[in-house]
Amino acid sequence: MKQAEIKESSTAELQDKLAEAKKAYSDFKMAHTISPLENPIQLRSHRRSIARIMTELTKREVQ
Repeated sequence: MKQAEIKESSTAELQDKLAEAKKAYSDFKMAHTISPLENPIQLRSHRRSIARIMTELTKREVQ
């Protein structure tokens, strides 16, 4: 997910996307534990997406 998409989304949408991203990350992590993923870089991209969303949510809470 791109930063521009995150900034355009509403807070409620971001919270939904955050829940989906965390679930997807945990699924990928479990699959990687059982048998190595073909593209382990996906783990990093999911983790960074979660961080971007959480950063935007925190930024909105502060304002």
